[in-house]
Amino acid sequence: MKHTSGIFYYIVGLFFFWGFVAASNDVLIPVFKDYLKIEQWQSQMISFVFYVAYTIGSILYLLISIRIKKDWLTKIGYTKGLSIGLFISFLGTLLFIPASINASFVTLILGLFIIGLGFSLQQTAANPLVILAGDESLGSQRLSLAGGINNIGTTIGPILVSYAVFGNAHQINNLSHLMYPYLILGFLFILIAIFFYFMKFNFSHTETSNVHQFSELLSVVKNKKVVLSMLAIFLYVGVEVSSAANLAEFAKHKSNISTSQIAPFISLYWACLMIGRWASASDIFAQKKWIKYLFKVAFPLLAFALFYLILVVNQKNIPHLEYLFLYIALLILMDFLSKGDAARQLVLYSLSGAVLILAGMLSNGIVSVFSITAVGLFCSTLWPCIFEIALKGNQQQSGLISSLLIMMIMGGGWISLLQGYLSIPLGISGSYIIGIICFLYLLLYGWYAMKTEKNVS
Repeated sequence: MKHTSGIFYYIVGLFFFWGFVAASNDVLIPVFKDYLKIEQWQSQMISFVFYVAYTIGSILYLLISIRIKKDWLTKIGYTKGLSIGLFISFLGTLLFIPASINASFVTLILGLFIIGLGFSLQQTAANPLVILAGDESLGSQRLSLAGGINNIGTTIGPILVSYAVFGNAHQINNLSHLMYPYLILGFLFILIAIFFYFMKFNFSHTETSNVHQFSELLSVVKNKKVVLSMLAIFLYVGVEVSSAANLAEFAKHKSNISTSQIAPFISLYWACLMIGRWASASDIFAQKKWIKYLFKVAFPLLAFALFYLILVVNQKNIPHLEYLFLYIALLILMDFLSKGDAARQLVLYSLSGAVLILAGMLSNGIVSVFSITAVGLFCSTLWPCIFEIALKGNQQQSGLISSLLIMMIMGGGWISLLQGYLSIPLGISGSYIIGIICFLYLLLYGWYAMKTEKNVS
């Protein structure tokens, strides 16, 4: 990519790590549930502590900045901030040694919490670095590419972690092998941390006072659109994460898919996000209308081909995978109908997501499982849609609004835990009603944004 600094290619690897760990959690949930004989809601503590760590990390960052009366990262430097975040995550991976040897659930979630804290600081530093790593007019394209790398991590992670636990067997004999992929990851964390600590990366930036931003907090949260957007991020991350986090239990009851066989389906769920993002990002690479139309069809198929290649290389199989093309066709149709408008896309994708969850709840067998995995297709672009709506007309307070939205990532933990708890009275299939409620709010939020923008124009 032209006008891009070399540091971008180092940073983009971090996006892979974030995706690898986040998606691998969905394999850890059924593994520890089966091995320790715990309840579904208890197993959801894996998602809960990981995503809540992001919010706690953001709050700690804000408090440190207020204490020193400066943005902490602009004071110490973004690359040093990255190295500190990587070191924190490295410490978290070390806890996988006692967690796997002793089958300790408490140690496992403590390790994931520490990894999440490190990720919070890494993401706070990495996103502006990606924007600043070259021509800023190409910053969003670099972020899109980084997001695509993240999705490769989410696709590969579940398969590799499942292989570490099961190998070629179908039963869990012990969890001692679970430590190895995370220790390898930790080793890479510490190597990259040292690399970034000594790297010198100069760029121009404007320092901001968090004390001044903090004094504006009350006025920002009084903004109705900001509050609605914060709730939208909370519920969007919630439905995206909880749909995958509860997929193993859902597939077991609906299609008799065992824990040892679930990894490819979890991988498929996250691959669906990659497919949706590639479809949406296709406009970046073409200017002529007919080429854009061609790319809108070709890009999601290329993303699917990449997922299929990963399956073949890892000798994994998903029966009746051809069914997914029906859902991809629906995605392409919704992408065309959205016409590139964030609010319209939010309405159409939220409606599609709700319908798919309902179809999964009402059907049985492999069709029900595919309906839930295909939800990932329509979660794929909701994050940038919500951000665009929230920041439109509020550019002067964009930094503070972005911080508030990022804090709402904790929805991934809370909604997953709530769905796990609802599975007790409603059953695992009935618990997916929480996903429909999330999508219905997002649909109404998108509809409100459409009406508001129309009135303004």
